[in-house]
Amino acid sequence: MTFDDIPTTTLADLLGRAQIMDLGIRSLWTPVPHLAGPAFTVRCVPGDNLMLHAAIHRAPAGSVIVAESGDVDFALAGGNVCAVAQRRGVAGFVLDGVIRDIGEVRASGFPVFGRGVVPIPGTKKAVAPLGEPVRCGGVTVRAGDVVVADEDGVVVVPRDRTGQVVADARDKLAAESAETLDAWEAAHRAKIEKALGEGGFTG
Repeated sequence: MTFDDIPTTTLADLLGRAQIMDLGIRSLWTPVPHLAGPAFTVRCVPGDNLMLHAAIHRAPAGSVIVAESGDVDFALAGGNVCAVAQRRGVAGFVLDGVIRDIGEVRASGFPVFGRGVVPIPGTKKAVAPLGEPVRCGGVTVRAGDVVVADEDGVVVVPRDRTGQVVADARDKLAAESAETLDAWEAAHRAKIEKALGEGGFTG
């Protein structure tokens, strides 16, 4: 069971709006590699990044660190934090917040999705539990949910639905691959014309 090659657009079609992070959570450098892995959740109070820094030493390899902070004035992480996370096998960050040292992060190829970049770091004082549900980009994320991110956005797959979602996504991708553009165009036009007719359009 892997989400490594399943686009966020396919998952969005299957899961609906509630599992899609808002458009403010975007890759902070491009072109971004496809990111997928189980969530390791972190909560930081505004202006403080202690628990994200603690998480890079505790998150299992392959995980995506997902952080709630709601703060765009102080950076949650910088180049060294991302480098250590990458060296320890963390797949990437998805942050409801900002980072700094974007040039270093880009050069390293470490995927970071967030709200932007600011040069000043937060403090390191506020202790909070790790692994509890967090809100990131308007979506509730629980430890072990699968986070998938690419240039189209970020999708959260609930951990108790991952098997079925993978199977459904594979079926959908196979069907789309087998359909020619001519066939798609014909079906699309018929669908649009039907909707226009039902809506009373006569043009």
